[in-house]
Amino acid sequence: MDNNIVVFGASGQLGQCFKYLAEKEGLSSIFFPSEAEANILDYDALQKVFEIYKPAYCINCAAYTAVDKAEDDQETALRVNKNGVEHLALLCVENNSTLIHVSTDFVFKGDQSTPRDEESATEPVNVYGQTKLEGEQAVGALLNKYFIIRTGWLYSEYGNNFVKTMLKLGAERNELKVIADQAGTPTYAIDLAGCILQIINSKSTDYGIYHYSNEGIASWYDFAKAIFDLSGTRVKVVPVKTSEYVTKATRPAYSVMDKSKIKNTFNIEIPYWRDSLLTCINILKP
Repeated sequence: MDNNIVVFGASGQLGQCFKYLAEKEGLSSIFFPSEAEANILDYDALQKVFEIYKPAYCINCAAYTAVDKAEDDQETALRVNKNGVEHLALLCVENNSTLIHVSTDFVFKGDQSTPRDEESATEPVNVYGQTKLEGEQAVGALLNKYFIIRTGWLYSEYGNNFVKTMLKLGAERNELKVIADQAGTPTYAIDLAGCILQIINSKSTDYGIYHYSNEGIASWYDFAKAIFDLSGTRVKVVPVKTSEYVTKATRPAYSVMDKSKIKNTFNIEIPYWRDSLLTCINILKP
């Protein structure tokens, strides 16, 4: 890679995965400005970042992702997930940069039992999903050179996520209740970061919306069982229905995405979710 890349949201889970890969692969042209330096809500600060790094590619990992909190804090969620993204899109136009924006499977209603592709109708069922959809729409309206990557159920060795929470709770308790009637695909954030770097390296101009998650389908119950099985954690896992576990925000019942477009366009091989989970657990619990 001979073009500068700037990662926004560098301190978050996915941003840290990019840092790991950049160090591992010796990438010297990828930069990780701090939130103080590159807050996507601060247009003037962002202008300075563009002036300093002159990025050919901007990767936006910054987002308001607290799904339940967003129901009561719609204004902040909208500012981060839409207005901040608009700032980046405008500056990418001004600087002839390509924007890679990470979005979510939560833009779909999730009431059908077949994987959603990029042409499927969007219909978010919570504030988080709605604000992320509005961010996507802002990118599409302002910019021609962009890749929107929808993903979901992210985990890794970094940040707070389901895998790390389950390992912690599994070490503390004898029994856990986990939702068994919501389906999706656990996605190793290192795999997603690698995919995005592969897209950049391809220098492709096949701009647009793409779906990426690991292969396969699981419920949260399946996910938890796999975490405990692969880590050798002895804990009883009890499957429960969504109706028994009330949350502020509604979740899609079926969040599986069709990944044919990204695989075919960029010749990407996607790992099976349990294989990637084992990789992560071996690092977290060597």
